[in-house]
Amino acid sequence: MPFTEICIYQVKPQKAAEFEALMLEAKSLLEKQEGLLLLRLAKRGYRIDMEQIKDGLPPLKITRIVKSVKYMLYWEFDTKESYGAAQKNLYSSYWKPIEKCLVVPHDKYLGEVVF
Repeated sequence: MPFTEICIYQVKPQKAAEFEALMLEAKSLLEKQEGLLLLRLAKRGYRIDMEQIKDGLPPLKITRIVKSVKYMLYWEFDTKESYGAAQKNLYSSYWKPIEKCLVVPHDKYLGEVVF
């Protein structure tokens, strides 16, 4: 059963370009991890409220940054063991510079894929 992590990063606005450059550099390491099935990094750029949902309208573009720029990292592995090994590799290579870009420690949501 595939195992997944969704990680939410809150990046200091003045560090957003540095964070993106670090993640692009780390991407080559991450993509080589044994058992990796899918890897995605998304930058939050839109919001949606009930009016958009009820009327079937597209989301609204975010026009200002208040506290942080938010990113979502999604990666999926064939097993929990493959995921654990990949975490070790990420943390031993890129974690300290990534951490310096963050407003607060990142949030991790872990679990097995349901569908």
